[in-house]
Amino acid sequence: MKRLSFLIFMLISGFAFSQNPKYDETLAKKYGADEYGMKAFTLVLLKTGSYEEKDKTKRDSLFAGHMANINRLVEMKKMIVAGPLFKNEQNYRGIFILDEIDPEKIKELMAADPTIKTGIFEPIYIKWYGSAALPAYLEVNDKIWQKNP
Repeated sequence: MKRLSFLIFMLISGFAFSQNPKYDETLAKKYGADEYGMKAFTLVLLKTGSYEEKDKTKRDSLFAGHMANINRLVEMKKMIVAGPLFKNEQNYRGIFILDEIDPEKIKELMAADPTIKTGIFEPIYIKWYGSAALPAYLEVNDKIWQKNP
């Protein structure tokens, strides 16, 4: 019985303290991963705001500025994910995942977006814990699209 108990203890201990054989410390450090391969990000939900621009030329200009700001944040390595949402009951229009958690820095980054400045979109900020490898997708993203939206 003692031998069986010892074997069970060793088996459980082995699972509890096992290390990932594929772990790459250099890669983990590059992406700021904790011991679970995770890190904090900020999820930004863009909700329909109180302002609606009726002039098509002005609206197109505001949305061109919105896209320019997204591209600027990608170049800064702050924007990890951006995209529109399908029509929904909550009036959420799009999402961003930012590689930044400081609320003041986030507001500064978003202040350059003319659709947020004018009130077309209202941002909702949520701290999020996800895979630290998420920014790696940006390294592939520019190689898979044929047409610029």
